[in-house]
Amino acid sequence: MLVKRDIRRRFDRAAPGFDGTDFVHAVTRAGLVQRLEPLVLDASAVLDLGAATGATGQLLRKRFRRAHVVALDLSRPMLVHARRRRAWLATFSRVQADAERLPFADGTFDLVVANQLLPWLPDPAHVFAEVARVLKKGGVFAFATLGPDSFRELAAAWAAVDRGGHVHRFADMHDIGDALVGAGLQDPVLDVDRLTVTYEDSGKLFADLTRAGARNSLAERDRGLVGRGRFGAMVEALTGAAGDGPIRLDLELVYGHCWGRGQDSRADDFRIDANRIPLRR
Repeated sequence: MLVKRDIRRRFDRAAPGFDGTDFVHAVTRAGLVQRLEPLVLDASAVLDLGAATGATGQLLRKRFRRAHVVALDLSRPMLVHARRRRAWLATFSRVQADAERLPFADGTFDLVVANQLLPWLPDPAHVFAEVARVLKKGGVFAFATLGPDSFRELAAAWAAVDRGGHVHRFADMHDIGDALVGAGLQDPVLDVDRLTVTYEDSGKLFADLTRAGARNSLAERDRGLVGRGRFGAMVEALTGAAGDGPIRLDLELVYGHCWGRGQDSRADDFRIDANRIPLRR
């Protein structure tokens, strides 16, 4: 289980240099937007969940030129750095909030996107339910995430050293599809791509993971410092006969989109606008 407080703290610290190390985000950002091209969608209101520094919203603006883009992130420093895109995005808002409790009315958005947000969610089902609520009927939810084959080399290297929690276990695409349908979203379409990343040595690998905010945020992790001996043994298991490099990591990139069906209502429902309730004097 992931600890949300630790995730926010790591991304707060990563914000100043995030754009220089978000190459995985950049790959899936492009893949996500490319998969939106065949869809017939005229989006005037777009929500970018887990927006970080706003690069996804900037790319979406090329596809939906009249859209108002709302960048939402848990990290305030990330949104501070997103501010510099304001000149490029004429209609652009920044909101610091938790994706599990979206501060928007039902049926607000034509399009909701989430680029690499899902790996940092303790339970994606809660966010999917919120997406279903704020998405208009016929609107689209599109996302990119990592599949369970990602970072297997790193997980195996740590497993050779100890039994502690070091690498997050990413959700299977079939489980994601079931969760989307369970949240009330319709007709999910998912596909998988692959990306291989090579590092010269372990120092560059872990420096990049730190700068991208992608270090260990598991609740079951060892809270003590990892000693040089244990870390060295892990690097040896990771690199094998290569010494301390090069290191090859394979990533499973999962893309998906689905449609909103709007809020269900029954004939006997009676709803009251809270703003019309008079105050008691």
